[in-house]
Amino acid sequence: MADSGETLIADGVVDERYKWTALTNTTAAVFMSALDGSIVLIALPAIFRGIHLDPLAPGNIAYLLWMIMGYRLVQAVLVVTVGRLGDMYGRVRIYNSGFAVFTFASILLSFDPFDGGRGAVWLIGWRVLQAVGGSMLTANSAAILTDAFPKERRGFALGINQVAALAGMFIGLVLGGLLSAWDWRAVFWVNVPVGIFFTVWAYRTLRETGRRSGGGIDWWGNITFAVGLSAALIAVTFGLQPYGGHTMGWTNPLVQALLVGGVALLVAFVVIERRVPAPMIQPGLFRNRAFTFGNLAGLAISIGRGGLQFVLIIWLQGIWLPLHGYAYDATPLWAGIFMLPMIAGFLAAGPVSGYLSDRFGSRGLATSGALLFGATFLGLMALPIDFSYWAFALLIAVNGIASGMFASPNSSSIMGSVPARLRGVASGMRATFQNSGTAVSIGVFFSLMIAGLAGSLPQALTAGLRQQGVSAQVAAQVGDLPPVASLFAAQLGVNPVENLLKPSGALHHLSPAQQQTLTGGEFFPHLLSGPFHSGLVVVFAFGAVLAFLAALASLLRGPGRARPRTASEPSPSSTARASASSSSQE
Repeated sequence: MADSGETLIADGVVDERYKWTALTNTTAAVFMSALDGSIVLIALPAIFRGIHLDPLAPGNIAYLLWMIMGYRLVQAVLVVTVGRLGDMYGRVRIYNSGFAVFTFASILLSFDPFDGGRGAVWLIGWRVLQAVGGSMLTANSAAILTDAFPKERRGFALGINQVAALAGMFIGLVLGGLLSAWDWRAVFWVNVPVGIFFTVWAYRTLRETGRRSGGGIDWWGNITFAVGLSAALIAVTFGLQPYGGHTMGWTNPLVQALLVGGVALLVAFVVIERRVPAPMIQPGLFRNRAFTFGNLAGLAISIGRGGLQFVLIIWLQGIWLPLHGYAYDATPLWAGIFMLPMIAGFLAAGPVSGYLSDRFGSRGLATSGALLFGATFLGLMALPIDFSYWAFALLIAVNGIASGMFASPNSSSIMGSVPARLRGVASGMRATFQNSGTAVSIGVFFSLMIAGLAGSLPQALTAGLRQQGVSAQVAAQVGDLPPVASLFAAQLGVNPVENLLKPSGALHHLSPAQQQTLTGGEFFPHLLSGPFHSGLVVVFAFGAVLAFLAALASLLRGPGRARPRTASEPSPSSTARASASSSSQE
């Protein structure tokens, strides 16, 4: 037992003050990293106006998609590798370097010297470096906390950390709107003073408290994993773009080749990991039920959460807010504000569920959270397109509570089930599942939504334009445009009809009354409502299925009271067993 002022953990003695320092610093780190994954979503209109680029012009949608997807893609690919490097060379060392890289990239992002396409490439490139730093932070933060906190307090600490990560994702939606209304560069400036302070503080106060695992770098494993996962996620990005006469690019030979090649490389990665002496991911961990099913549950919830976030933003910005009198250019900010109940629900439930998981175990809380999460999808499915806000607010608040109920216990279960020397790579693997789920969710949910719109939106749009005096030729051309243009226009806070008719100049040939009708707040939302609701039903049904699969996986994790040995661990002596039990899941 530890006496007052000290906490005994498996790898040594750490003073009470240090564990709170570690919690504060890592919480700030994961909050910043997650914040930057979402803050750009709401700030995109201001960013593209600032660099004088129309992202919806032919050939420019790729810039838009990479601005959204690039950050998540890099994080999904790198977190396992930098987690492994943390196990080998010191988690705090890699973590501290990540803070410095993240802050440096934030400074360069805010000083874009170019305009147009070159300006977009500058931002995308430095966002990639920023994501590298963010990966170094997120991959090692949970491992640092698991080293610093005893098992009876680990769920609380990891819960706070996980709440900060997901809160950053939600709060970024509001903060991006507020900062971009002042200056688009402010969405990157906000990281600079915070990053400098916490970088210096991390170098001065954090220290290594866990054991290093040693060994070499699994180069072939790292290469096949990075290239394979990158190829698959790049294919998802290109699959959202129109190809030929199709609304999406899934029939594009390049997309198909990237998918097949990516899957083949990931299969080769699994084979390599089973044969090399120092594998990148420790395949033996997947024989651990708590680790495997916890990560599968986390993947399913991440796909559902990420997709829901995008669908709700489009629903609010493209339909509900214009119908209620909000100008299109104001909808990004107000969409973030109207999603505050989700943030509040998550912030309320996350720390509490982490504390309760320390006392009562993780499986029941995480499973209940996943079930409640799925129930909110069914509730949202039952709402009319022009809903009562209070019903909507209640459902998204419960969704946030459900996310908080799931996230903290699930992270505690995963991290508490692994050996102390593998916590860095385990933390990276957990983050990979989560970030991959978020990246894939964009492709999956957008594809389902676009497929739902493609059947009826073109005809409805063509007929509606002709009724307002637009020529048959122009109306047909606009109706034949891919639905993705309408969806992204709504997300960017751009008046969809005005944007679609701009190339033809058709608005100038209409009467002022017709122009007012077409560009007002009711014409496009009413046209979109029917097709959009059809897409919503498919999307929310899919999200509910994912949530219930997550609940099943969570239930199958087992009580998790003992940590199985990995294949590479020697048979423990009684002393080693006692040490290992201190890092077993509570």
